Amino acid sequence: MKVKSISEVIEFLQPYAREAGVEIVDAAWNMREKSLTVYIDTEGGIDIVTCEKFHRLIDAPLDELDPTFGEGYTLNCSSPGLDRPFKTQRDFDRHLGEKVEVHLYAPIGGKKYHEGTLKSFDGVTVTIEEDEKEQSFPFEKCSKVCLLIEI
Repeated sequence: MKVKSISEVIEFLQPYAREAGVEIVDAAWNMREKSLTVYIDTEGGIDIVTCEKFHRLIDAPLDELDPTFGEGYTLNCSSPGLDRPFKTQRDFDRHLGEKVEVHLYAPIGGKKYHEGTLKSFDGVTVTIEEDEKEQSFPFEKCSKVCLLIEI
């Protein structure tokens, strides 16, 4: 299945996201299932009603864009989930002062997993307060930074 790039699809959908008052967090093609999932969020979170409204808003324009060059696909709109990885500066800014998990590709300070309060992110370095001291990690060495979900 030949498809247009995800970045091209996201860029095309931005005006519709602004109109709907949502932020497109990510999008993904599932080639095996022939589906496109658009992940959206708002400051207050996302519910199924908002996902359905956005789905209806973008369905016809996506048909005009023809992201699969005439091949059929299923369109899904979804919340990114509480444990989604932070990808943008806005993701980090939104969660300053909150507890986060930092997963690393290789150990730093003897560990590949750290958790603490998010202090800052400057586009290059993630800084958390862990065990009452600041710990910084190069973002390129992080496999995942996300909210810490405490049960």
